Order: sequence, then C-alpha cells, then structure tokens
Amino acid sequence: MIVRWETDHDYVLVHVHQDMFGDWIFSRAWGQIGTQFGGLKHQLADTHDQARMWLDDEATIQASRGFHKVLEVDDHSPEGRDAVRQLSLLDAL
Repeated sequence: MIVRWETDHDYVLVHVHQDMFGDWIFSRAWGQIGTQFGGLKHQLADTHDQARMWLDDEATIQASRGFHKVLEVDDHSPEGRDAVRQLSLLDAL
C-alpha cells in the first residue's frame, strides 16, 4: 500500500510492503515538492498489523499538520508502481 499526503509545498509518502524474506517494511519519504530536499527512512515491522498501526498513526500526524491525502493505492497498481519508482530514486540520493 502507498499513501501520499501533501500541503502546498511539502509531501509525505508511506509505502507498506513485504520484502523478499516476508518481512514487513514501513518506508517513509518526505520533502519539499519540486526539490530534492527531504529524507527517507525504512522501518522493519514485527507484523503487518504493526505496519498498519504505524500507517494509521502517520495519517493522524499528517492531518494534524494540515496535510491532506492525495493518493492511496495498492503498490501493484499503475499509480503505485509509479510512486514506488519515485521512492526508489530517493534511495540513490
């Protein structure tokens, strides 16, 4: 699952997925829209439920900061694959 929140200038993108070992990964990217300023963090969740809890927490935090959700898709959808490509570009920075 991929979820993206935005304000006029900033974004936060979360990707919850399983790696090739079956572990659940919670990846969070953030930054300024249209720039290379930002960051990327990966966390290993104990379970899928824990990763979903982190996602729910992130939604609450972003709403409190004035962000609005602009994307929520499955990572295997065309939109999701495009978001994952953008996320993987951040890994190279």
